[in-house]
Amino acid sequence: MSLGRGLGALITPTVSRQKRQYNTSGEIQDKDKIWQIPPNLIMPNLKQPRRHFDEEDILELANSIKTHGILQPLLAVEKSDGGYELVSGERRLRASKLANLATVPVIIKKMADQEKLEVALVENIQRQDLNPIEEAFAYKRLIEEFGLTQEQVAEKVGKSRPAVANFIRLLDLPEQIKQALSERKINTGQARSLLGLKDEKQQLDMLASMLGTKITVRELEKTIALQSIGGKGARKDPNVAYLEEKLRLALGTKISISQKGEQGNISVYFYSKEELKRLIKRISGEEN
Repeated sequence: MSLGRGLGALITPTVSRQKRQYNTSGEIQDKDKIWQIPPNLIMPNLKQPRRHFDEEDILELANSIKTHGILQPLLAVEKSDGGYELVSGERRLRASKLANLATVPVIIKKMADQEKLEVALVENIQRQDLNPIEEAFAYKRLIEEFGLTQEQVAEKVGKSRPAVANFIRLLDLPEQIKQALSERKINTGQARSLLGLKDEKQQLDMLASMLGTKITVRELEKTIALQSIGGKGARKDPNVAYLEEKLRLALGTKISISQKGEQGNISVYFYSKEELKRLIKRISGEEN
């Protein structure tokens, strides 16, 4: 909830524990104690998922903080050298420095590295602060650094497992396309459609042709479905493309159908051992 009077009306600007306590969502909880800490004692979390911060947005927040104060405490952990490492609230920390605040309200907790990443990731997702590539990297880190499965990551961030898998697949795109996605020049659906092209040159050529246009994801999918797939002049049958899409939705992964006369084959793509096991269960009917 929003604290209309601002935290300055509730707590004094000293580095000490206060009687009024709030958690990171602004609700009162006895276990969370607010400290007033000088901003220069708080180090940013170098591993936090968000990498891009809009300077104009930070300036607007600084102006708001000058008027209304910081309405939601930052979250940090205490370092062994006596300083603090930020877990969430980097926009507020940067803006407070611009606003020349002497201290900022901070909740101090003990957290393992995995929990710090999870909290920062969930907060950014809820605020829609991450671009799709930042989100994809964060999911990949949870899987590779902490041994979580895609299912476990999905549960922690409140998304479906296929959604997490589709975000991670975006990291397979060429750097130029990932940059365009990070800068919001294309959307996630368009970027995901580009994964359906055979090679990097095709993907980059399609990116160049679509930038600056208002092509929809469905229109892009139809265009990609008509690209050459089996040699010069070969074009995909729209009926085959339709069947690929139906299977993709049913299985939650990339599908490729090649057909010659009455015969052909279906390729089902997977991107981790866990996903392979899931696909086998779904195809065999073992998955509920």
